[in-house]
Amino acid sequence: MIEQDDVTEDAFLGGKLRLRQPKSGHRAGHDAMLLAAATPARPGDRVADLGSGVGAAGLAVAKRVNRIELVLAEIDERLVELARANARVNAVTVEALVLDVTSTAERYASAGLVPDSVDVVIMNPPFNDASRHRASPDRAREVAHVAAAETLQSWFHAARRILKSGGNLVMIWRADGIAEVLKALDRGFGGLVILPVHGDAASPAIRILVRATKGGKAPARLLAALILNDEAGRPTPYAERILAGEGLLPLAIP
Repeated sequence: MIEQDDVTEDAFLGGKLRLRQPKSGHRAGHDAMLLAAATPARPGDRVADLGSGVGAAGLAVAKRVNRIELVLAEIDERLVELARANARVNAVTVEALVLDVTSTAERYASAGLVPDSVDVVIMNPPFNDASRHRASPDRAREVAHVAAAETLQSWFHAARRILKSGGNLVMIWRADGIAEVLKALDRGFGGLVILPVHGDAASPAIRILVRATKGGKAPARLLAALILNDEAGRPTPYAERILAGEGLLPLAIP
């Protein structure tokens, strides 16, 4: 259990979403809101947020799209507890599961995530390269941020198993790892749509948002970049609208 003194309450989507999260360890931020804004969910869809933390991305999708069936899956039981509380505070109905994303098909099925049962999977996997990343003394932060060599393959395998044919996987990843993403998606996914995210127009991309379709055959598309800040370091009007929940990224449009 996380004590009251160990959490903060933070506003997202221009105050439309309020989240309690730990003061230390992995904390939700822009990545989760960008992921939500890139998610092509429709009313009635079953949406699974794998590695959901305190529920930030999944709850942001649910605040935008009415009547989705939202499943939050997270390995850390303390974060699942917070995710359930966050869902109640934001009047969102969820199923929050304590589940290791790399679990077996049997474990997924026992949790209600049987094969071919989900319309959309979203994820923000651990993405720091372990060979280049100094280990954090905070174990929760380390688990949330550092990727082993097999991380992407195992997370994508889980998504492929539970997605319906034609269902979409949407993820955010570090931009310099794009080759790893493309390689790991080569089996079972197609129709890739990739959106580079830059901190500013003069700097290389820092993130990529990717939508991939299970069994998709369409050619890959590289979209015009999202620029977060202008030359003065202020949020660009478009990025500001997206982060306030007042607009969608192109990936969210099927």
